[in-house]
Amino acid sequence: MARSYFRPNVEAMSAYQPGEQPWAGARVTKLNTNENPYPPSPKALEALAAAGRALRLYPDPTSRELRQAAGRAFGFEPDWVIAGNGSDELLSLLVRAIVPEGGAVAYPVPTYSLYRTLARMQAAEAVEFPWADGWAIPEGLAGAGARLVFLARPNSPTGTVAPVGSVRDLAGRLGGAVLCIDEAYADFADDDCLGLVREFPNVIALRTLSKSFSLAGARVGLGFARPELIAGLGKIKDSYNLSRPAQAAGAAALGDMDWMRANANKVRATRARLVARLAGLGVACPPSQANFVFARVGSPRARELYLALKARGILVRHFDEDGLRDGLRISVGTDAEVDELLSGIEDELASTKG
Repeated sequence: MARSYFRPNVEAMSAYQPGEQPWAGARVTKLNTNENPYPPSPKALEALAAAGRALRLYPDPTSRELRQAAGRAFGFEPDWVIAGNGSDELLSLLVRAIVPEGGAVAYPVPTYSLYRTLARMQAAEAVEFPWADGWAIPEGLAGAGARLVFLARPNSPTGTVAPVGSVRDLAGRLGGAVLCIDEAYADFADDDCLGLVREFPNVIALRTLSKSFSLAGARVGLGFARPELIAGLGKIKDSYNLSRPAQAAGAAALGDMDWMRANANKVRATRARLVARLAGLGVACPPSQANFVFARVGSPRARELYLALKARGILVRHFDEDGLRDGLRISVGTDAEVDELLSGIEDELASTKG
């Protein structure tokens, strides 16, 4: 038997599986990783180009200008903001900083599977509660004894949201535990939970510029919390965790909120049309407030449809795990991309009926 150099929990765990990334130049309609179909702000592209002229220099280790821009955009002082290499880095920092080995991380399921991976990396227990009826917060979540609770809002891969009032109630019942509200898709939703950051010392809300700001390739994440919580996370982050171009593009994008909102509104309009057309094909979706929908087509038909669409050059996401095998997560693309997808689904469903 080959010798293992890894800690037992790392040896036993499985790696997080991101969505498929086609090779450069592949001609596909890519609706599997929730990227924005519209370009980032021209101001972000200009800042990105300008930053390239200073690549011989290290970036600002505190991402000061980016945090200031985030504070102006969302109404916080810079010491209430931490910047990460995507919000995934901030999720990792939270687990490493707060959860001891043998401790617990809790969250409702199904949800973003990275939470489970991060818990296992830390040799912590992943305590999972099925969503309550109507995608409500599970009653037992507050009493799980976890040091850290994750709540994706909107949830991935379903796009559903828990009411702000129930999130507030959860934060108040957690005692010494930290509540991380993962708001990666909040700009596509009707409301958000950023205000809870000021109400509760144990709440941190995460945002990303990958989705609504169209900067997935730059990897810019933001965390909003009380300064003492931000300072603790800052102790363990990498010194230069965001590149100069990422910081510059992120700050410029945050200074052009009108561009982001216009693109988000286009996505929301296309999302409504996609859901209506799917319903006409007999495919139901939970009520999504994200830039994707979860189309429940049944199992094993979901897996078969995923493969059939892939053969047509249309990528969507299928999850081979409990509670998700009967559906496909479909990112909202342009109207033309969505029309191509719907045509493919209609053809494939008709062929299986025949």
